[in-house]
Amino acid sequence: MADSGDMKLDPVSLRLFVAVMEESAIARAAAREHIAPSAASRRLAELEQQLGVELFARSNRGTQPTPAAYALLHMARGVLHDLDGIATQMRDYGSGLRGQVRVVANISAITQFLPGELQAFMAQNPQVQVRLQEQISSAIANSVAENAADVGILNAGSYGDRLQLLPYREDELVLAVPARHALARRKAVRLADALPYDMVGMHPGSAIHNQLLRAAADAGQALRLRMQVTSYDALCSMVAAGHGLGLIPRRSAQIFRGLAIRLVALTEPWARRRLMLCLRANEEPTGVTRLLVAHLQNTSEALP
Repeated sequence: MADSGDMKLDPVSLRLFVAVMEESAIARAAAREHIAPSAASRRLAELEQQLGVELFARSNRGTQPTPAAYALLHMARGVLHDLDGIATQMRDYGSGLRGQVRVVANISAITQFLPGELQAFMAQNPQVQVRLQEQISSAIANSVAENAADVGILNAGSYGDRLQLLPYREDELVLAVPARHALARRKAVRLADALPYDMVGMHPGSAIHNQLLRAAADAGQALRLRMQVTSYDALCSMVAAGHGLGLIPRRSAQIFRGLAIRLVALTEPWARRRLMLCLRANEEPTGVTRLLVAHLQNTSEALP
């Protein structure tokens, strides 16, 4: 057992450990951290020796993280984030409010609201770094809970007691149809009216894909999913080319108004959605994270 009083953990080893947990392979983690695989294995063994715990159970089938590894992952991410924050603040010391905040958000928030809101925030706080990553809502909840992110923006829902949700914005799902499609002349439809036609869907696990699956199940109809894409611009392009119909937030679709598509309102109540800010439960945001959360809330109250 290592003597905790003399323990000095190496940030390089902690970053490597986090990379191994995220990549699920030592070789990929070593390449990501620009370390030889043999050196990476040696560092992990030294880290286990220092901590006095087994982080990975080794067998002929490879390595599997132990419960201790998952506990260390949460703490290591926090320590490394704090170290990055120290470096940033010292580099810009004396130049105003400093720091960095890690944000994960779904594609709906990124395409509809965040470009302008983050531009205004960073113009007011030029020394603050905002790191933004797109994820689906379930992954966002996990990233915030596991301290891989400071703030999340996701669809309203139940994500467990490790998180607190704050109101952010509302959006509206509409049906995107080719300009010459029979439904293009309608002002509003039920989604069931679209199910007899081919659909262009978003990727598996996304809120829009799940909504299509629920609607088809509720209507007792088969979902004619012709293709799935990972972005709204691809969805609108495929709809404009006549490959099918698609669900999309109204504000996101309006970015692509130059394409030959029409937006038709949906009559179902679920078409009006709530987006929420997501923070770790029982943990008050501090510093620039608190400042960004306040900015996003104030902006959402000021704008429609």
